[in-house]
Amino acid sequence: MKLNLDIFKIKTNNVVPKKGRILIAEPFLPGSYFNRAIVFLVEHNNEGSVGFILNKPVDFPVDEFYNEFPNYNHKIYMGGPVNIESVYYMHTLGESIPGSIHVIDDIYWGGDIDYIQEMIKSGAAGSNQVRFFLGYSGWDSDQLQEELDEDSWLVSDIDAEMVMRAGERMWKEMVKQVGGRYILWENYPENPSMN
Repeated sequence: MKLNLDIFKIKTNNVVPKKGRILIAEPFLPGSYFNRAIVFLVEHNNEGSVGFILNKPVDFPVDEFYNEFPNYNHKIYMGGPVNIESVYYMHTLGESIPGSIHVIDDIYWGGDIDYIQEMIKSGAAGSNQVRFFLGYSGWDSDQLQEELDEDSWLVSDIDAEMVMRAGERMWKEMVKQVGGRYILWENYPENPSMN
């Protein structure tokens, strides 16, 4: 019996990458960073793309990694393989954080870290308003398109609320939301040989 592996070919859904959309990793994308990852694009232009993995929490909280946030014991996420010794963040605090870059709706990334620290210390910003990441995901000018051509990523829209509350189960949730032929991905084992 011949298996139909065409379900792992990403057919165009007329959704192209752009700032504020997500990349859904195909089920067998190798590597610990991108295996079943959801990457939120915060920048996409002719020069390249930048994003953060939304569904890969690290085993220790922000205050254990970054001592400028004492008693802030909320999860920090692995943002990607680039510059992993640095902390990045997204927030819903808008332009009240100088230097923030608007992505979509009320989602911003970056900005003056001193303002974020002060808002967290004073209680003016909570864990549902700020997400921290170690490193980021980045692609040079044509690199992301090459990966799309290799069927590595499915591009989809996402609402801002989901960006801020995303967790470890997000890959399955987003595959289910895209639906159609991709629904079979949801229950496919990560390692079919172990089945």
